Amino acid sequence: MENNESNPQEIVDKIYDYAANELLHAKKDPEDVKQLLQEKGIDADTASTIVENLVEQISELKREQAKKDMLYGALWCVGGTVATLANIGFIFWGAIIFGGIQFFKGLYNSQTN
Repeated sequence: MENNESNPQEIVDKIYDYAANELLHAKKDPEDVKQLLQEKGIDADTASTIVENLVEQISELKREQAKKDMLYGALWCVGGTVATLANIGFIFWGAIIFGGIQFFKGLYNSQTN
């Protein structure tokens, strides 16, 4: 016999997926997403909790990515500078510039989150 009922965890996952999709892909404002969840039958407190949790998780992921960009950018920049100064026959301007851009991109993103 087929069971058409979803377990509660599946329902919660679907709600979080829907809200995350609206925040990330549809680029909707958190207040708009709360309103959409309420229109789907979720009470205001629960909708607020869902959106606040997602916004916090998204911010944390952006901070982590910014830190990685800063680290890898610094490594590329320093590595390119060291290789250029080691006078091994090449000038590694590409690595230096790429690293600098990536580092400052990460720095900017870490400040805006």
